[in-house]
Amino acid sequence: MLVGYARVSTTDQDLTIQLERLASQGCERVFSEKRSGTTADRPELQNCLDFVREGDVLLVTRLDRFARSMVDLHNMLSRLASRGVGFRCVDQAGVDTTTPHGKLMLGVLGSVAEFETGLRAERQREGIDKAKSAGAYKGGKTRIDAHRVRTMLLEGMNPSVVARTMGISRQSVYRLMPSDDL
Repeated sequence: MLVGYARVSTTDQDLTIQLERLASQGCERVFSEKRSGTTADRPELQNCLDFVREGDVLLVTRLDRFARSMVDLHNMLSRLASRGVGFRCVDQAGVDTTTPHGKLMLGVLGSVAEFETGLRAERQREGIDKAKSAGAYKGGKTRIDAHRVRTMLLEGMNPSVVARTMGISRQSVYRLMPSDDL
């Protein structure tokens, strides 16, 4: 069975092109989601990997829709291979784990994708640094009311209770705790 997986990074992006490409390849079942590239936070990817069976081939349109690092790529491909499932990338010709040449091509393209991700992160960091130096970047919004945490601690509340009350981790409470209380 041909099984497809499609992904875009944000909810305002459209999956249509990927879904059409996978359908044109004959996919009988397609899993799709609008999530960032981190593997752990993609439930439909996990459902897809759990769904495929021996003899199936998993299709994606491009490698960056499937994995964002060589480690993730190799881990998922090993998982598929151990179950007798092939992998094919529709828009990157030659990427097909059912052939030796396809396996080689997959390694090369996976390395290029990881390199591009690194370059993108580097450019983003440079942009943030430039914005900070110009005074335009203020960082993310505050998620924890530090004053309230400190007040609760000064009132004698246990750090674990403060964490539960505030809906934050104990580590966050300890980070905000005055150093003479540690």
